[in-house]
Amino acid sequence: MTTKPKARKFRIRRTTPTAPGGATRPAPAGAAQPAAAKPAPPQPAGQARVGGVTPDTLVRPAPDPRPEPQPESRPEARQAPSDAGATPQPAPQPVAREGQVASPREMQAETDIDAIRREGLTGRQLRMARRVAQKHGLAPISDFDAVRQLRLRGIDPFQRANMLELVAPEGGGGGAGDGCGGAVPPAEGGLPAKGRVQLPQTVQLGKTQLPSTETTSAADRRAAEIMNIQRDIARRRRKRLALLMTRLSAFVFLPTILAGWYYFVMATPMYSTKTEFLILQADNTGAGGGLGGLLPTQYATSQDSIAVQSYLQSKDAMLRLDEAMGYKAHFSQGWIDPIQRLDSDATNESAHKLYKKNVKIGYDPTEGVIRMEVIAADPEVANEFSKHLITYAEERVDELSRQKREDAMRTARESLDKAKAERRDAQETLVRLQETQGVDPSEQLGVLRQQIAQFETQLQEKQLQLQALLDNSRPNQAKVDGTQGDIRRLENLLAQLNAEMTDAVSGDSSLAAKAARIEMAKADLATADLFLQSALQNEKQTALEANRQVRYLTVPVRPIASDAPAYPRAFENTILAFLIFAGIYLMVSLTASILREQVST
Repeated sequence: MTTKPKARKFRIRRTTPTAPGGATRPAPAGAAQPAAAKPAPPQPAGQARVGGVTPDTLVRPAPDPRPEPQPESRPEARQAPSDAGATPQPAPQPVAREGQVASPREMQAETDIDAIRREGLTGRQLRMARRVAQKHGLAPISDFDAVRQLRLRGIDPFQRANMLELVAPEGGGGGAGDGCGGAVPPAEGGLPAKGRVQLPQTVQLGKTQLPSTETTSAADRRAAEIMNIQRDIARRRRKRLALLMTRLSAFVFLPTILAGWYYFVMATPMYSTKTEFLILQADNTGAGGGLGGLLPTQYATSQDSIAVQSYLQSKDAMLRLDEAMGYKAHFSQGWIDPIQRLDSDATNESAHKLYKKNVKIGYDPTEGVIRMEVIAADPEVANEFSKHLITYAEERVDELSRQKREDAMRTARESLDKAKAERRDAQETLVRLQETQGVDPSEQLGVLRQQIAQFETQLQEKQLQLQALLDNSRPNQAKVDGTQGDIRRLENLLAQLNAEMTDAVSGDSSLAAKAARIEMAKADLATADLFLQSALQNEKQTALEANRQVRYLTVPVRPIASDAPAYPRAFENTILAFLIFAGIYLMVSLTASILREQVST
């Protein structure tokens, strides 16, 4: 900021009237000389003279042009009463004094300045008031007079708007050209004459009437500024805290109060029925006896438990419960609060949405337990709902295992029927072959083999007999010829039998082929018998498993009607609502602050 340089200006006042030529007018005879009554105080060596006049002669602003009242005569100048016998003396004539008498306006100005001085304004404020006065064309004689004149005009020199509007005054002014005594006194009302720059008037140096620019020490001023800063910070903090509390009340506290009012006053009490059940299966149930029945049962697979859980929370279970117990009608009653009440013409979707809230099912994979909680407006109704849902779960478990059993039984029966058909075909083939051959080819081949073996034995015996006869020196020729004839006949018979045997073994129509076909038919029949026996055993085992429930549902915790409402949990729900609203407000406020910071940067 550019400030206008300051120069000390003085206005010269002459206590003695001067002649037109510049000579001092002589005082009349007998007149008092107030100016010469007291010697002038010694002037300091450092004081400068302006226009040949010492600063002692610079006392007041220009006198009021109005006629001043004449001073009254001194009391001692009045005529005193004469003593008895005394010769009366004529009263002395009042002596006219020369000097200046302050007007009421000047006295009021001095009184106002004294009051402003007692306000304790800082030097910075006084300098600011001087600048504001110069901006408005005023001619104050001091900083305090600047404050007084601005206030007379209705201007607050310490207002922020006035401080910000300060600019350098237009025009240079003729301060230097006026010199000493060249300043024009302010016009009527303290306002300067238009078109001229008025300089401030100083006072006598011997009097402490000029305001000091440093009213306090630097430490006190710094402490005061720190105090002002702290007060401003505290005021801003209080304002921000008030705004924060307003926002929290609007977006957090008020919704929380409404939620708490609903939970404590408006919400309809709900009753819950809790139950637990398991889905089990028997281990080695197919074993007809032995240790199979002694082995402990195990938990069913998690897929079955999850399937039952999904079914109990499905729309199918809700519709069955509505048909059996009137689920929609129960929650459409008029005494239920509007938030938890169903419309009279509610759709299945809205009813299923409420059903999933009121039927809570959880599956624990570590223990294999399914926990179910059913909520209703009446404890007995909640108990009945729970029992019906357990019945539906048992039916679902039976259906899951029944399908498996039916598949097993169907497979076993199909296998048994196939084995029976195969055995029947094998048996028919064997009977047909036996009927075609008449005699069993294997038996015929056996007979031929026996005959060939028997004739071969006889041939060997005859050959031994012939050899024994030939060993004699004179053998009996008749015996030799007979033995040789027997040998020849046996050889022919063996050749014939061997030919028959060869014909029976080789060829498709041979006895060997026929016997082979019969043996294969017998083998097929034996295999069919084995398959039939296995199919019969499998069918019996599957029938036993079908008669016995492989997966079944057991209820360790039975449903019991409660005698006290479990919902709504007013305090917990109110705290939860408060945390939710506070979290939403925190997220929105953080997002807004981040966006505001990004936009500002």
